[in-house]
Amino acid sequence: MLRSKPGPSSPGSLSPHGRDISQCKRTTVSTLTAVLTMEMKQPMMMNREQEKEQESQENGRLVADSVAEKGQKSCSGPGQVSNGYPSTSPQSPRDGAGAGTDRGGTPGTFRTLVVQQTSLDPPRETWSKKMDFLLSVIGYAVDLGNVWRFPYICYQNGGGAFLLPYLLMAVFGGVPLFYMELALGQFHRSGCISIWKHICPIFKGIGFAICIIALYIAFYYNTIMAWALYYLLSSFRATLPWTTCDNKWNTPNCTHYLSTDLNVSWTNSSISPAEEFYIRQVLQVHLSPGLHQLGWVSWQLALCLLFIFTVVYFSIWKGVKTSGKVVWVTATFPYLVLLILLIRGATLPGAWKGVVFYLKPDWRKLLTTSVWLDAAAQIFFSLGPGFGVLLAFASYNPFHNNCYKDALVTSSVNCLTSFLSGFVIFTVLGYMAEMRRQDVETVAKDAGPSLLFIIYAEAIANMPAATFFAIIFFLMIIMLGLDSTFIIGSFLAVPPEVKLFDYLYPFWTTVLGYCIGVSSFICVPSYMVYHLLTTKGTFKQRLLKSITPEPPGSSGPQRDTIVITNAV
Repeated sequence: MLRSKPGPSSPGSLSPHGRDISQCKRTTVSTLTAVLTMEMKQPMMMNREQEKEQESQENGRLVADSVAEKGQKSCSGPGQVSNGYPSTSPQSPRDGAGAGTDRGGTPGTFRTLVVQQTSLDPPRETWSKKMDFLLSVIGYAVDLGNVWRFPYICYQNGGGAFLLPYLLMAVFGGVPLFYMELALGQFHRSGCISIWKHICPIFKGIGFAICIIALYIAFYYNTIMAWALYYLLSSFRATLPWTTCDNKWNTPNCTHYLSTDLNVSWTNSSISPAEEFYIRQVLQVHLSPGLHQLGWVSWQLALCLLFIFTVVYFSIWKGVKTSGKVVWVTATFPYLVLLILLIRGATLPGAWKGVVFYLKPDWRKLLTTSVWLDAAAQIFFSLGPGFGVLLAFASYNPFHNNCYKDALVTSSVNCLTSFLSGFVIFTVLGYMAEMRRQDVETVAKDAGPSLLFIIYAEAIANMPAATFFAIIFFLMIIMLGLDSTFIIGSFLAVPPEVKLFDYLYPFWTTVLGYCIGVSSFICVPSYMVYHLLTTKGTFKQRLLKSITPEPPGSSGPQRDTIVITNAV
């Protein structure tokens, strides 16, 4: 066997055998090749005593074995191998049985090359438990989009028929990219910025772009969580504030859809108390004539937003050691709430109407391009590859972790959660349609945040034990948002008129939106130009160096041991 350790060597110095170390270095490759490709001769028989003796001496220790061509000594001196590194025990027996053979060794010899590579990367933090990693990935992938976006996209694109393109896009698009990102992060043990030096250094700007996009998305997602926190605090009452029309924010158009008062008349201008609570009390839209005159900051929402940012900070301030423990609550609690809401929704009158509307297949929709585009967008939106989060999470794994199994488990859990959330939402929508005496399609016209904060909130308010269900529901929304650090945002190639309620966004706001998007992408070409300008050499040399991965050991003191065993 052959063991090597890093040791000092300088060009032009002589080994104890009088040979130039530089000459030894020139023969290092050929010598190592000889070690790995050497043909070992094995006799036909070995007696049992030799086997026992060899096994006892080989058990639990590594034996050094110097390899040289017949009639020629190694380039290194005693205790060294040809790469100039000293061996651990130069006087150790050269084979497993203790006999000092020079080449072939005794029968059954295992020749092992232990190469210790020294890199300059500091040791990277690792997960305390494997389950910390799995729950973190599940918590990232399973977010609010699984609860409000998938059910809406599903029924809009053919119900049960939509599951076919969704599964195909998952198998051939989402899951492979999901696995690739986990594998890259685990292999290189790098985040979304530093990993590009191992792939193609000139594209390092992509990593910076990912970070900027993440910052933008954090503003949006944390705002949703602030709304949910406001609803949560408002739920600690005997009567939920969005169930009545006698509050200070209500208008004469406020109409309780589920009222038993026969004198109530329904008009096109009627608004439910849940919708008025969301628009006039939470968002306070009526206090501002439009985006050209924003008005004052809502101090209630500002405090809720500050609290959310504080929770996020203390969840990650010590790295994976703290975030890995937080996800035990934030990733598992939503599943408990979803199960409770599913059982409660299934017992409501009219729930079956919602389930039928959710799953009834419309196979004709599969012939339209938009269904397949929505399926691809949903699977990428849900799994979230390409945002660097999976790279960062996987980089804290052991090198030999089975990331292929992790990718299959976490992506399957994510897809099943989306499917389960559809039942949770549509059982309640069926109940609302039954109470309003309307079609499910009419009730389910809202999508996005309004589906949660208006339709579902109103349904919960009219259930028995409404306070309990409201508390756990909005607490689940907060947990889902806290888990998801980044999500993939949708973008429009040719945007139509952008409206919020009855406000039509002016042209300058569209331009501002594109500027925000470009501000993240501009990092990619900017870093390319910067890298080419600061790299030495001709343009061809600079370009070649920019697309060549940096070799291991170019960035920090970390020792990796590679063991290559050749057995007879």
